[in-house]
Amino acid sequence: MPSTRMIASSVAAAAAVGLLVWSFRPQPVPVDIVQANIGPVTVSIRELARTRVQDQFEISAPIAGFAPRLEWEAGDLVTAGQLLLKLQPLPTSVLDPRAREAAEAEVARASAAVSAAEAALESARSRARLAERELERLEPLFERGTISESQLDRTRAERNQAVADLRSAESNVDVARQGLRYARAALLQGTGSTGPVDSFTIESPIAGRILAVLHESAGVVQPGEPLLRIGDPASLEIVAEVLTDDAVRVTPGMPVELERWGGDNTLFGEVRRIEPSAFTKVSALGVEEQRTQVIIDITSPRTQWSALGHGYRLEARFILWRAPAALNVPNGAVFQAGDSAAVFVVRDGRARIQAVEAGRRGERHTRILSGLEAGQAVIAHPDNEIEDGARVVAFQSLAR
Repeated sequence: MPSTRMIASSVAAAAAVGLLVWSFRPQPVPVDIVQANIGPVTVSIRELARTRVQDQFEISAPIAGFAPRLEWEAGDLVTAGQLLLKLQPLPTSVLDPRAREAAEAEVARASAAVSAAEAALESARSRARLAERELERLEPLFERGTISESQLDRTRAERNQAVADLRSAESNVDVARQGLRYARAALLQGTGSTGPVDSFTIESPIAGRILAVLHESAGVVQPGEPLLRIGDPASLEIVAEVLTDDAVRVTPGMPVELERWGGDNTLFGEVRRIEPSAFTKVSALGVEEQRTQVIIDITSPRTQWSALGHGYRLEARFILWRAPAALNVPNGAVFQAGDSAAVFVVRDGRARIQAVEAGRRGERHTRILSGLEAGQAVIAHPDNEIEDGARVVAFQSLAR
């Protein structure tokens, strides 16, 4: 019979062999395991953007004169027709015959500018009325399914543009009339009259806010020298500089989400216009890029973004396509296996290649049309160590 020593030696040898085999057996690969989920899939373009007041008016000196120190500060409210400042005439501002002829010509030019602005206003009113009637005509057709939603969106964007053009044309008439007043006042400067023409008043052409004080200190100003910049914060728009190969996928009326503007909530807008010409811009990495400007109207209520001002920075997210409830997996989970897309599913602790039909690829998730079911475990980011049949373990399991 074998001795006790021999039995002990055999057991020790078997244990050593077992330990050796166990130490060299393939170890499970730690992976990030997620479940195929039903949720939104969004295809979008993100670009930095800035705010801009649509209707800006630069108030300049219509004549040479002495401007007092301006008490206005950026952000002050002004009303249409409110006195902004009074220009005092220069002591030597006497018109000789040549200067008088030039002043009279300026009055005639300003009068012609008023006529042109009024004609443009009538044209803008006609376009606005036509756009409004066209929208009223197409809305019932859309409800009956006769026209597409994109056609209705284009018509609504055209109506909004026509209304904005009308508002701008009305302001241009006011500015032209102010210019005529300034030109007539310049002519009166040389009449030698003392009294009403001793000082010349400059009034605000619109109701809005002071955006910038361009000539703060008292001193002599020359004709055309800028003094103030005024705008209406209610007419705020968004300007995004978009790469041209992305801009061709953007259309008027497309929804836009405005993020990282400083508020807690996301603002919403829609594309009004894509500029037809591009420009070259050098990126932070020194790469030349072709970009174009995309103008966005804010559709969220003004109470939500009243804190925004001119030139503020934010991020514009153009929504190219969105499925609110679609089967999806992380983008990194989908890879190419032969002629079709595939993912690694996890069954009984092993990775198995599963062919799938992949749909649109969003910012973070890819839509799965077939080949997977909701709740199936997939590997989120498979690497080269993962192959069909490999043993895997979730990172969460290792942490526990």
